[in-house]
Amino acid sequence: MCVTAVESRPGGTSQALQAQGEGVLGASKSPSHRPFGARVKAFVALTKPRIIELLLITTVPVMFLAQRGVPDLKLVLLTCLGGYLSAGGANALNMYIDRDIDALMDRTSQRPLVTGMVSPRECLAFGITLAVVSTLLFGFTVNWLSAWLSLGALLFYVVVYTMILKRRTSQNIVWGGIAGCMPVLIGWSSVTNSMSWAPVILFLVMFFWTPPHYWPLSMKVREDYARVGVPMLPVIASNKVVARQIVLYSWVMVAVSLLLTPLGYTGWFYTAVALAAGGWWLWEAHALQNRAKAEATGAKLKEMRLFHWSITYVSLLFVAVAVDPFLR
Repeated sequence: MCVTAVESRPGGTSQALQAQGEGVLGASKSPSHRPFGARVKAFVALTKPRIIELLLITTVPVMFLAQRGVPDLKLVLLTCLGGYLSAGGANALNMYIDRDIDALMDRTSQRPLVTGMVSPRECLAFGITLAVVSTLLFGFTVNWLSAWLSLGALLFYVVVYTMILKRRTSQNIVWGGIAGCMPVLIGWSSVTNSMSWAPVILFLVMFFWTPPHYWPLSMKVREDYARVGVPMLPVIASNKVVARQIVLYSWVMVAVSLLLTPLGYTGWFYTAVALAAGGWWLWEAHALQNRAKAEATGAKLKEMRLFHWSITYVSLLFVAVAVDPFLR
C-alpha cells in the first residue's frame, strides 16, 4: 500500500503547531518507563475501540438483512475481525498524522502518542500492518469485493479526510464521514459478494447521520478545534447556523431511512422503529435549534443531548434492520 504524503496543515499555522506539538511530545516517556501492560493497552487505544463498536453495529445487522435470516456465524466473525483491524489501522494512522494537534487539544491529550507510551514510528508501522492484514484477511476468507471496500474506506479516512479535508474546510466531517458509511456496504457484500439498493440506502442514512451526530460534539469542544486551527463548522459559524444545518441533515436522514420499506427490503417492524426513533431525533434537533435561536450558551445549550441520542438512534435503527427479516 502506497500513501502519498500531503501537507494537511493550514498555511500560517503549520510551523507553530508543529513546534508546539513537538514541544509537548518532547516530554514523552522513555522506553524504560513504559510497562508492558500499559503498552498493550496503548496499542489497543490506537485502534479507538469505542468508535469501532459503532461501526460493527452497522455491519452485522446488514448481514442479517442480506441473508434474510441468520448469516453464517463464521462469516460474521471474520467480517467483524477484518472490519476491526481495518478501522483500527485507519484510526492508528489518523493518530500518527494528527499527533501535533492531539498534543494541544484537551480531549486528545491522553492519546498514546501524546503520552509517549507509543512512539510515532511504532504507531505508523502498527497502522500499516493492520491495513495490510485486514485487506488480506477479507480477501482470502470473505471475498475480494469486501476487501477492496474495506481498503477504500481506510484510505479515504486517512488520506482524504485526515490529510486533505480536516484542516482545510468546514465540510470536513460531511465528506470525510463517507469512510464511516462503508461498513454497511461491507456487511452486505460479505454475504452476497454483490451490491444492491438496500446497502446504498443505509449508506446514505449514515452519510446524513454523521454531520448532525458530530457537530453537537464539535460545539461542545469548539475551543479545542479553534486552538489548533481545525475549521469544524462550529468554529467558523454561529450556533444558530450549525443548529440549522443539523436540522436540515436530520430531516433528510429520517426521510432516507424510510425508503427501505417501499422498495420491499423491510416490513412493519423496521418502519415502526424508524418512525419512532426518527421522530424523537427530529424533536431533539429542533429543540437544539430553538435553544440556539434563544442564544443559549454553555450548559444551557445542551448540545450533547443530541450527540448521545444519535448513538442510541443508530443502534435502534440497525437492530431493527436485523430483526425485521424474522417478522415478515
